[in-house]
Amino acid sequence: MSKITSIGTSLPSYKHAQESLCSFADAVYSADAAESRKLKFLYRHSGINSRYSVIPDFSLPAQERIFFAKSDNLEPFPGIEERMTYYTRTATPMSVEAIQNCIEGKIGKDEITHLITVSCTGMSAPGLDLDIMEIMKLSPTLVRSSVNFMGCYAAIHAIKLADAFCRTTPKANVVVVCTELCTLHFQKQVSADNITASLLFADGSAAMLFQSETINEGITIDHFYSQVSFKGRKDMAWQISSQGFLMTLTGFVPDLIKEDFEQLVANALSASGITRDEITHWCIHPGGKKILDTIVQSLGINTDDLRYSYKILQEYGNMSSATIVFVLKEMLAEFRESGKNSNARIFGAAFGPGLTMETFTASYG
Repeated sequence: MSKITSIGTSLPSYKHAQESLCSFADAVYSADAAESRKLKFLYRHSGINSRYSVIPDFSLPAQERIFFAKSDNLEPFPGIEERMTYYTRTATPMSVEAIQNCIEGKIGKDEITHLITVSCTGMSAPGLDLDIMEIMKLSPTLVRSSVNFMGCYAAIHAIKLADAFCRTTPKANVVVVCTELCTLHFQKQVSADNITASLLFADGSAAMLFQSETINEGITIDHFYSQVSFKGRKDMAWQISSQGFLMTLTGFVPDLIKEDFEQLVANALSASGITRDEITHWCIHPGGKKILDTIVQSLGINTDDLRYSYKILQEYGNMSSATIVFVLKEMLAEFRESGKNSNARIFGAAFGPGLTMETFTASYG
């Protein structure tokens, strides 16, 4: 049996108000007053109040920037090398902090048996997993795995791996850490995709501890279900270029989710052998306010049913794979504080390139 017994998170040093991020984007993208009004309207209705970044520049005057050039046009614009160097320097300490917050009071670092790292915003070899092992002085015989470039649904894929390790390894202590530095890939070319990315994405890290011991209280993973909608293949994508990682996120994504999500839920619940009436908590990746609103309409539920998804979006933005773990952390805290959720049933879902939709069902106890 696999349980999530603890969740820890970590954030960069720089917290930016959405208004500050809008001002930075406005100076880059808006050619005239009309375009500026449209951009500000989108930011005001994003459902986001603040986001975190490893880059301080978004709230600084041009002459104080440290990552982007001090020029009005941001030239010379940072290339992939500069972005990956920054990633390597900042992703590891954030990951370590999230893991330490996760295992504190639960297990010692020497008791970690498996490490799964998740990221789609940076890549190298040796990579994040070995950097974490070296800094934390973890066992050199640690079983490790990496989930790379799968996007926002990657946390659920990592949960699948952790669950499999726990079910096959007695007394396993599996740590999953999702670390995403999305803001490193800000693009200045004016396009709907780049404007959408600048509006939504943020940085963050989240770690989960999975244990196979049945005596520990936590979130028990019950079932997984995944489905790909190839008609959305070109509407959500993530590609490497010389100027960084390029996001494609068209306005059709909410429509695709609306079209398929109700049936996806029905298929997933049928495969897991439970009914919708049994679901007490909806753990949905907050890819954007329009996506959450679409799911509310599609399922015929209340916005309060997605309160934690809306809350995480509002306070942190979309941190790619780490975001749904932040939502799950809120639920775990609620369960432990109330002490009245022994019958809680969770339905979780996240979306990513493909268009891929990954789901899981879980219970608490």
